[in-house]
Amino acid sequence: MLAAISRAHGQWDVQESHTTAGLRGIHSVDGLIAWASGTDGTVLRTEDGGSRWQRCAIPPGAEKLDFRGIWAWDANTAIVMSSGSGDQSRLYKTTDGCSHWTEERRNSEKEGFWDAFTFQTQEFGMLGDKKTGVLIGDPVNGRFYTEVMVLGYGWFIDDSSCVSRANESAFAASNSSAFVFGSRRYIVVTGGKGGPRALLSPLLAYRDSTKGCLEASLPLASGNDSSGAFSLAFRDLKHGIAVGGDSTKPIETLGTAAWTADGGRHWAASSKPPHGYRSSVDWYPDVKAWIAAGTNGADISHDDGKTWKPLDDGDWNALSLPYVVGPSGRIGKLRTDSLKP
Repeated sequence: MLAAISRAHGQWDVQESHTTAGLRGIHSVDGLIAWASGTDGTVLRTEDGGSRWQRCAIPPGAEKLDFRGIWAWDANTAIVMSSGSGDQSRLYKTTDGCSHWTEERRNSEKEGFWDAFTFQTQEFGMLGDKKTGVLIGDPVNGRFYTEVMVLGYGWFIDDSSCVSRANESAFAASNSSAFVFGSRRYIVVTGGKGGPRALLSPLLAYRDSTKGCLEASLPLASGNDSSGAFSLAFRDLKHGIAVGGDSTKPIETLGTAAWTADGGRHWAASSKPPHGYRSSVDWYPDVKAWIAAGTNGADISHDDGKTWKPLDDGDWNALSLPYVVGPSGRIGKLRTDSLKP
């Protein structure tokens, strides 16, 4: 067995991925089992905490696809999402540990582009279970493309999807521009010249699917196609973080993080923000802290996003703690011994 840990980078042990693909998809099932995905149809899997990352079979016809998102339930079952124009956005599923794949969905909208698909990560009372998911794409005909899923039952178009503004979109940088609380109960964060906003689905905001989405303004970078909110996460029904900035200005700190304490209805800017653009954020209960990562490093917050301090100056794309992934096959695993408050 090849040793995975070759060197340390800040608070991360960098693991051997055996690939040079750009990685943007990462999902940790339980810390030991994790899946990653990236360019050129790349899917990786570990069952031993990253001591060995296995290169999976490429789904049929996916050799040139960019797998921006991946979600897994165990060592055998996972769904991977490609992002691209039109039918380059697809979903593939495996049930045998990535030896074989079947195509689940293919985008039929010529102008469409899928940005994120994600499932409920924890139990939120009676709102749903971990089999409930959402697929978000850029606006089509003035609304964000939205499908909802219940594992074992299939995907369904959400007829209460959120209305978009002109030049507004979601970002596919880290598969985390949406967060799911339960069936048809989700939040989407946006960017582009028409953003940034946080959009709460009608069932989440009003418990009424006949209403429109609830719009909440986000105090994040705005005004450019490359600016806005790139990622959000919640640790419970009330406390959440949104991160972003301008991806073309990686060292700019203004407008890179915001926090909410009322379930996403109102947001405040971090008084001491991360030290640059951030494309991903995640809550890690093992150290009771938030981690945000981007192309010029990672930061940590112990006060629900009000203030942040730097962890490293690496080049990262996406988080699913304890893992972080980036370009050129880079995978890191968080070293937690010195991070507790």
